Amino acid sequence: MEAVLVIVALIFIAFLALGAYATVKAVGAAKRGVDRTVAQARRTVEDTTLRAKSFQPGTASELAQLRLKLRTSMRATQDALHARVSDDPTLKESIDLFARLSAHGHELDGELKRLETEPDKAHVQGLLPELRARTEQITNSADALRHAARDRATRFAGDDLDSLSLQIDLEAGALRHWTTETDPVQETPRPGPAQEPARPAITPPGVRPVYPWQKKPRPESTT
Repeated sequence: MEAVLVIVALIFIAFLALGAYATVKAVGAAKRGVDRTVAQARRTVEDTTLRAKSFQPGTASELAQLRLKLRTSMRATQDALHARVSDDPTLKESIDLFARLSAHGHELDGELKRLETEPDKAHVQGLLPELRARTEQITNSADALRHAARDRATRFAGDDLDSLSLQIDLEAGALRHWTTETDPVQETPRPGPAQEPARPAITPPGVRPVYPWQKKPRPESTT
């Protein structure tokens, strides 16, 4: 009896532990979902604010334009690489390189953001040439990775399509290859009995064909 109670208690504890684990996992997944939603909303607000600033005159507009260009290029490259890495594992090295490039991108974006509130506009104006050059260097590298990944995927898709088309052409040709000529089977004449004469394929005019299932006509009465 005591053993049964121990087993029941262990099962109950196992169910409690499993329920607690499932609850923790669910809470963690929900938290990650909320974090992603909040981050997406924050990025949307920041992008909208930057677009509004980019239409204003002065250094604030130029800083906003650089941040928009940087963020757009980096985000597009990140999405492109991560979307294709599952189909092409060789892109993992490109993702590692992009992670290093992202560190420089985040540093530059933070610097541009801090300069938006810099009261010395002349100082900011003097820094703009170097900031433009860094932005161009980072975005050009990001664009190169994205374009290379896209060209690689396009090339592989084209090669696969060419190979598939060739296989289909070969299969279609095989399906159309049939033999229309057949060798006639010649019967060996049987010894002994005489062979029946060959019947004409077409009955001569005025002669009605007689079939074996027809009844013989009765003779007409002469009386």
